[in-house]
Amino acid sequence: MLGKQFNQPPPFGTIHPDDDRDIEIQRPKDAARKHLWHESRLLVRDLIFALMVLALVMVFIIQPVKVEGTSMLPYLHDGERIFVNKLIYYDDFRWGPKIYRGDIVVFWFPEDPSKSYIKRVIGLPGDTVEVHDGQVRVNGRDLDESYLDPHLNMSHANKPPTYVKPGYYFVMGDNRDNSSDSRIWGLVPKKYIYGKALFRYWPLGVAKVMTRDTHNRGVPPGATYRRDDDGPDSDDR
Repeated sequence: MLGKQFNQPPPFGTIHPDDDRDIEIQRPKDAARKHLWHESRLLVRDLIFALMVLALVMVFIIQPVKVEGTSMLPYLHDGERIFVNKLIYYDDFRWGPKIYRGDIVVFWFPEDPSKSYIKRVIGLPGDTVEVHDGQVRVNGRDLDESYLDPHLNMSHANKPPTYVKPGYYFVMGDNRDNSSDSRIWGLVPKKYIYGKALFRYWPLGVAKVMTRDTHNRGVPPGATYRRDDDGPDSDDR
């Protein structure tokens, strides 16, 4: 009927919420809104934490590097992108990674530290390195360099024996006919090496973990020396 008032029944039968203050009232919409806000805050917190961890990793552990040039053909091509392990800085510590023969390293160019190069480690501290008829010899033994392309190693330029001083490394590009390396400008100080190739992530079709070449484990050890010793001939570059 018109004008008749209809009262809404109490939400809890004959008991009204105001009758007992201990009654807990559930409001699904308010609870859902509160839950969403709480989850959003947690998500933002976790995202900020993840970004901070990523920033620390990028600064101290992993660094992306773009390959420029053709000196590392056929193993690395111009424009490819790799991650390098920057823990190489701490290789004086027992837990730090070491530099081995066959490693691909990134370093500041000794003659112009504003530039960085990427090459393969050929000679370790204490080694004697020479090149004859296109063949690299370390401590009197020819290296097995199956990673080379013979078509990129045809100049056969000879290099007289070079002693690798303590704290230095002898590096070469895999494209021997088109690589500026230790044959031309000398040794690389260890302090200039800031990364070791870890993973090629671009292009995706050739993504892979980059491991060092292990074909030359049988190379005789080089000259022994103390850490403060300059070796048999410190001026021989």
